Amino acid sequence: MARPATRYVCAECGAFTAKWVGRCEACGAWNTLAAEAAAPDGARSRRRTRGREIDFVGLAGDTELPPRTPLGIPEFDRVLGGGMVAASAILVGGDPGIGKSTLLLQAAAKLARTGKRVLYISGEESIAQIRLRAERLGLADAPVGLAAATALSEILASLEQERGADLVVIDSIQTIWDEAIESAPGTVTQVRANAFALIRAAKSQSFALMLVGHVTKDGTLAGPRVLEHMVDVVLHFEGDRGHQFRILRGAKNRFGATDEIGVFAMTGQGLAEIANPSALFLAERHGNVAGSAVFAGLEGSRPVLMEVQALLSANGAGSARRSVIGWDAGRLAMLLAVLDARCGLKLGGHDVYLNVAGGLKIAEPAADLAVAAALISASSGVPTDPNRVFFGEIGLSGELRAVAQAELRLKEAAKLGFCSAALPRRMAGGTSRKLPPGGIELAEFGHLSDLVAEMAGDNAEKER
Repeated sequence: MARPATRYVCAECGAFTAKWVGRCEACGAWNTLAAEAAAPDGARSRRRTRGREIDFVGLAGDTELPPRTPLGIPEFDRVLGGGMVAASAILVGGDPGIGKSTLLLQAAAKLARTGKRVLYISGEESIAQIRLRAERLGLADAPVGLAAATALSEILASLEQERGADLVVIDSIQTIWDEAIESAPGTVTQVRANAFALIRAAKSQSFALMLVGHVTKDGTLAGPRVLEHMVDVVLHFEGDRGHQFRILRGAKNRFGATDEIGVFAMTGQGLAEIANPSALFLAERHGNVAGSAVFAGLEGSRPVLMEVQALLSANGAGSARRSVIGWDAGRLAMLLAVLDARCGLKLGGHDVYLNVAGGLKIAEPAADLAVAAALISASSGVPTDPNRVFFGEIGLSGELRAVAQAELRLKEAAKLGFCSAALPRRMAGGTSRKLPPGGIELAEFGHLSDLVAEMAGDNAEKER
């Protein structure tokens, strides 16, 4: 019997090659080629049947929004856009042990208690293990259909038999195995084919499908990149094991906005929702410490206040160290260069440590002004105003640039008792006429040197 031919497929772009190479010639990614069995000659030579013609319609027309089913966890529903949509496919990825299975088990139990039919299929844990977790979380009485299986044929046959399900959870897609494919579970071929089969079943039977996905050491979802294109929603469950906080972040959503976040706290009874994350992130803040500034950020449509901490240490032994947690290291290097070249603040001989308290990761450029304020405060040894928040983007010439949703940020700051806000000067014309509740005082800056001069003046006044 002839040995089946082998080809290599790229996990990033899906390109094929006859032999293994270290770098994909199509997309340039390194170490992404994995072996898979090539299709037999008969399958390749099979003629494609003529399909029916499709109808084309115009862009204008009446379109109803898809109905949503709330999961019963408001923070989860917020990220989904208000709830799950029937026949949709949702991919949830995160680091091992971060709480993905706990979150989905809680969501499945909440939905099942409302009378919906929910099926939970695990390929990683036994039924006994899941029952123990459910008992610890107080969910043992929820009418969830539970099964432990890894064979795709058995799962599809069971789903066909259990027609009428509203939600099906697969934990995880990397453990599902199709015996018709000659490769091990978790390989590119298996993940791609099994995900396609499960999504097709969800579309045909009109149930929502939630797939748990593993992540690589770089934090990206494991498996072929096409998996993220196949599903309707991609969610990332983030968090630091050293902190109790967990962030559910939307990276893709065909039925709602992206970049929304849901905030949870890991407790002994499972994941607890955090309705006011700003108060939680600032709960342990000390306003009299130099090198600290409060950033009024925006995650999706939700304003979140968080503390940015900076520490400078003199380094006379060579190249200075730059350590960043929760922010972009390249952006920190740019800000240090701007402070040096445009504001005369010489920090090149210091080790710089920057941290976003609480384990949250900041991606928006609006954090520039808060980071700069923390660095200036750490350099001068004078704390920033404990009742002031900062937000604004900084350009390479040191100018402050406007950022979006200033009014939302100010309202959140006023709600938590802040009395002042430092922001770019151009934004003052649009916000001063609509002051948020509490009447926050606006400190307007056109250039970063203005903030340096103000904080230097405060320092001189305190010394006198």
